[in-house]
Amino acid sequence: MSQTTVATAGVASPGVDRIARLEVHDVRFRTSLERDGSDAMNPFPDYSAAYLILTTDAGETGYAMVFTVGRGNDVQAAAIKAFEPLVVGVSIEEAVADTRAFARRLIGDSQLRWLGPEKGAIHMAAGAVVNAVWDIAARRAGKPLWRLLADLSPEQIVALVDFRYLRDALTEEEALAILRAAEPGKPERVAMLLERGQPAYTTTPGWLGYDDAKLARLCAEAVDDGFELIKLKVGADPAEDVRRFGVARAAVGPGTAIAIDANQVWGVPEAIAWITELAPFDPYWIEEPTMPDEILGHAAIRAAVAPIRVATGEHVANPIMFKQLLQAAAVDVLQIDACRVGGVNENVATILLAAKFGVPVCPHAGGVGLCELVQHLAMFDFVAVSGDWDGRYLEYVDHLHEHFATPVVIESGRYRAPLAPGSGAEMITESVRAHTYPTGSVWRDG
Repeated sequence: MSQTTVATAGVASPGVDRIARLEVHDVRFRTSLERDGSDAMNPFPDYSAAYLILTTDAGETGYAMVFTVGRGNDVQAAAIKAFEPLVVGVSIEEAVADTRAFARRLIGDSQLRWLGPEKGAIHMAAGAVVNAVWDIAARRAGKPLWRLLADLSPEQIVALVDFRYLRDALTEEEALAILRAAEPGKPERVAMLLERGQPAYTTTPGWLGYDDAKLARLCAEAVDDGFELIKLKVGADPAEDVRRFGVARAAVGPGTAIAIDANQVWGVPEAIAWITELAPFDPYWIEEPTMPDEILGHAAIRAAVAPIRVATGEHVANPIMFKQLLQAAAVDVLQIDACRVGGVNENVATILLAAKFGVPVCPHAGGVGLCELVQHLAMFDFVAVSGDWDGRYLEYVDHLHEHFATPVVIESGRYRAPLAPGSGAEMITESVRAHTYPTGSVWRDG
């Protein structure tokens, strides 16, 4: 990516400025008290964030985070801190101008890479640093991240991607063709997005720890709020899943789509048998039916349960795994996560792969900050890549948005396009202070 790649999208070019400080906070919210976020894999999660702030010599700040569910958030924070020697002192001008090179330097570090490679806490930590640089770039441009990305030319977008491990499935020329085909109509799609918002679905009603009355009430409220798709957690007990699906279906009627999410708890034969039991309720998709690295297993499940769609991606570690899922015809719906892979650049690569294979991207969100972050990627996909909303829904969960400086806005089952500069990752200082583990008042006084 050339030195002018991001600057041509509106970023100013002040004098030399270097990254002066990398600070990380272990921020945790006590969502386990009400069983918010509970599923078959995570019965009592405390939604948490390893929260990163980059500061430059000139006082510019960039924000990012990695979402976790409680224990281990300190490990994730330490992984981010491990990149400090590679980051502090780097020219922010160079990092912003060539985010691909900056990301590749972090991800390819010979010693830290050993802890992955390109997966797990260390890869997500690199992604957080990359995302913080993108936050600075968007703030400099005076644009929300989705608009900064969408305003890049096809050539500039392709230059964001490291194609080294992808060319057997997607070449630079193919990616350019996809993006050039989407160029006509971009201004109209921006206007549509600003007027109507990005289609969403909600998981708020479906947490496994909720009782029947709360499940039914929240399902009905979701339909009243304009959501056309809701999601239920499954996988703890077959009979309970059948009963709960019946409660949800009775609450919303036959016209509302209901997806289900097993959160990886099944093996392949078990998944096929369990999904077959739930098939009479017409699930819109089955999400994470087995371990996310089980690419051939996903393909076997998809073949066995069709026409029920198979969705996965929130725990897929990198674009190479997404590539293989697509090559193996193992998924009907691809679910990217803003914090799981190595940052914005790798998510752009995955969106382009999905476009090449004709698979819709329905991003994962819901955890603290994930809605704020991933909305930008979904909107970029609509405006600059797929140009389509058909079968594309962005997850929404009504938890913890009040802790962010620019929280998401939902109207009639759609995300309103954010207008504030940046990526949406900035948290309110008092929220960070109160929820820092274990010294914050929420934990100390609790």
